[in-house]
Amino acid sequence: MSSYLSLVLAVLFLAPVVSFAQAQPERGTPTIAQRADLPRVHYMMGPGTLPRNPQNRLEYVRYALTGEPRLTGRQLFERIPEVQQFARVSVEPQDFIPYDTPEELKALSLRIAAHLQGPDLAGVVFGHGTNNIEETAYFLNLTVRSDKPVVIVGSQRPFSTLSSDAPANLLNAIRVAADPASRGKGVLVLLNDEINAARDVTKTNTYRLETFQSRELGVLGYADPDRIVYYRLPTRKHTTQTEFDLTRVQSLPRVDILYVHSGNDGELAKAAVALGAKGLVIAGSGAGHTQNARKVLKELSDKQGVRVVRSARVGAGRVIREDNWQEPGFVAADNLSPQKARILLQLALTKTTNPDEIQRMFDEY
Repeated sequence: MSSYLSLVLAVLFLAPVVSFAQAQPERGTPTIAQRADLPRVHYMMGPGTLPRNPQNRLEYVRYALTGEPRLTGRQLFERIPEVQQFARVSVEPQDFIPYDTPEELKALSLRIAAHLQGPDLAGVVFGHGTNNIEETAYFLNLTVRSDKPVVIVGSQRPFSTLSSDAPANLLNAIRVAADPASRGKGVLVLLNDEINAARDVTKTNTYRLETFQSRELGVLGYADPDRIVYYRLPTRKHTTQTEFDLTRVQSLPRVDILYVHSGNDGELAKAAVALGAKGLVIAGSGAGHTQNARKVLKELSDKQGVRVVRSARVGAGRVIREDNWQEPGFVAADNLSPQKARILLQLALTKTTNPDEIQRMFDEY
């Protein structure tokens, strides 16, 4: 084990872990002390809609501007005492853990991995904003080397608004993480009673509760009222099968996404490389791109070693390597969305710049 990971483990295990055992449950609800036999789930949280607490219960849109303090992790569970029927929940002392930059994602992944080494821990739940929840989930899916469940949860409506989905989502995320059937399935995303695989899921609607979908592939299962039920398994490599070791990575290379449109001349690709991009993900029209952009991308690939991944902007379907728009050295994203292809390309470039090896990773992950 590297000295860096040893330090992370030492800090985490020595740091105080907040339990909400002292929260007062509703009459008749078992407390943690009464249910010591239940599995333990650790809760961590970043910024997002879920902990928002506007006093106006109709404030669904401008809640970030109203000035009310967000609920802490401990406060969230104090308001959902029913969770104590399913798990003993410990809460990360630091609320609102950042996750936007590559450096923050790396730190988050190492932090979760360290927690999962605790022998009495069943799983981890991480509260996340919905706008980029799928990117964080896929990054963790590729870097957290544990078969214990990591469940990413968010909400479309602030916690204190009328008909908020936040309490039920959080409760169900704890249930999923505590359930033994969730082990070995990679990182999971839970909203709207639906369990999706991190690799497959994407946000499909700005405000509707059923926004997170896996489109052609479908959900893995459901958090139903009686039990957690699964109907299929992820088939691509993840977590314990990954070859990406963040303890050996100093920094993640810059990778940018470029959106193909009519008249695209490729100049933005040059600008991205000038800013330091080592890889480019092309969100193509279907599976293709304009002829002018194609010439620029080929030149960047051949002369500067920039790795180019062809993906699609249409939201579903595979990009096939040997097709009309392929150039030597280009990589096909399979059915990964542009935002997820960026995550995988970043990690791939920490190991190799060989396009055939990178293509192998896109075929396997």
